[in-house]
Amino acid sequence: MAKQRLGSPRGRLFVALDLPDPAREAVAAWQARELTDPRLRPVPPENLHLTLVFLGWQAEKDFGRIAEAALGDPRLPPAAPLVELLPDPVGRPRGRRPGLFTLEARAPAVSELQGTVSDRLERARFHEPEKRAFWPHLTVARVKPERRERGEAAGGRRSRRRGRPAVVERWPGPLGGTPVRFCPTRLVVFRSHMRPSGARYEPMAELELPTAETR
Repeated sequence: MAKQRLGSPRGRLFVALDLPDPAREAVAAWQARELTDPRLRPVPPENLHLTLVFLGWQAEKDFGRIAEAALGDPRLPPAAPLVELLPDPVGRPRGRRPGLFTLEARAPAVSELQGTVSDRLERARFHEPEKRAFWPHLTVARVKPERRERGEAAGGRRSRRRGRPAVVERWPGPLGGTPVRFCPTRLVVFRSHMRPSGARYEPMAELELPTAETR
């Protein structure tokens, strides 16, 4: 396995719609106001996006072909879809101990675009579609794991290990105010770099989507 990794470097990829700045700023302001429970880890505003297809680990030598399949013909880009964020945040999985919080989106055109991108990647043999229906949403916070005792360590100290998500006592309230509606105009293939301080998303390729005003 080690030899294979050395000879075939890989990276985690996903395809997403990037948020325009006004929408990003509106969500960031809500995060600062509502994600106050210390057990929550807000998603940095620069990382907010609408995931269309998660591709997982892919060989770096295939990145170019993956981008071509995901973005399609640049001469015939699809229109930027209309997105409206629903006001009430949702914990997933549902119940007392969600692992993350999301803002769901009302966005039929995003679902249509997701199907197109997924089909192209499947035909190119880089993706196997999930059986469950596509769920348009923004992940806005993750829940820190609770720490549980793991018995006595050297010197009489107790070691700790990460457990299930902690119980969030102050759940975030609704967006409030003017509904957040926007048309994301950047379809992007991102590479995810996992770090102890949090994920960093590197754009590998992108396609500008026209709006009604720019067509």
